[in-house]
Amino acid sequence: MRCYVIGDIHGCLDELRYLVEGLPLESGDRLVFLGDYVDRGPNSKGVLTYILELQKNEDLELICLKGNHEDMFLAYLGLPGQHGDMFLYNGGYATLLSYGISSKQSFLDEITSQISLEHINFLKNLRTYFVMAPFLCVHAGINPSKSLAKQSDTDLLWIRDEFIHNPHRLPYTILFGHTPRSSVLFDLPYKIGLDTGLVYGNKLSCLEIVEKVLYQIARGQKDVKRIAAVDQWN
Repeated sequence: MRCYVIGDIHGCLDELRYLVEGLPLESGDRLVFLGDYVDRGPNSKGVLTYILELQKNEDLELICLKGNHEDMFLAYLGLPGQHGDMFLYNGGYATLLSYGISSKQSFLDEITSQISLEHINFLKNLRTYFVMAPFLCVHAGINPSKSLAKQSDTDLLWIRDEFIHNPHRLPYTILFGHTPRSSVLFDLPYKIGLDTGLVYGNKLSCLEIVEKVLYQIARGQKDVKRIAAVDQWN
C-alpha cells in the first residue's frame, strides 16, 4: 500500500483532478488531504464534490483533515468552528460564488439552503489530525511545547512560525500544509511542508511517503511531474 499526502487545494478543482488522475493509484492505496479545500480559488464546491466522489471508490482509503478555512466556513454557517467573522475576508466570498451565492449580504438561511447537506456533513466530520507512524498529518502543525494529547484546535489549524522555526519532541515527522512556500519544505526528521501555493499561481504538491516520491502540478497545467525525494532522508 502506498500513501499519498496532498497539500492545500483552495478551490482549484482542475489541478486537483489532473493530479489525482496522474497518480499511479492501485487498490488499497491511501490518499490523505491536509485540508483547505475551499476559499480563494474558483471552484470550492467542485472540489468538495470531487473528493466526495473519490470517497465512494472502495479501492481507495481517503483521510480528509480539516483546515482553518473549513473551520472558518463552518463558523460562518453558524456551526461549531472559529473565526467565522474572518471567512469572507479570507477568500470565503469565492466559496459562496461557487455555490451560486452572489451577495455578501445574503441571509444565513438563504446561504445554507444553497449548500448541500452532504457538503456540510463532510465539513463537520473532518479530522484534525491523523497518525500513521512515523508520520503525523495535520493542517497547520503542532505546538512544539505540548504533547499530542494537549494540542488545541487552534494549534492544529492555525499555528505557523512557532512550529515551523522550532524542533519538536513528538516521535513523528509532521506532514502539514497551511503556510505556502515556493517549494516543499523538508526539515527532517521534524517536518515536511506541502503547501506550495497552488492558488497563488504556484503548484499543488503530493508526497508519496512509502517510496518517497513527490508529485506536483503547476497552476493552469495538466501535466504531473514526478520527482524522487528519497535523497531528502539521506
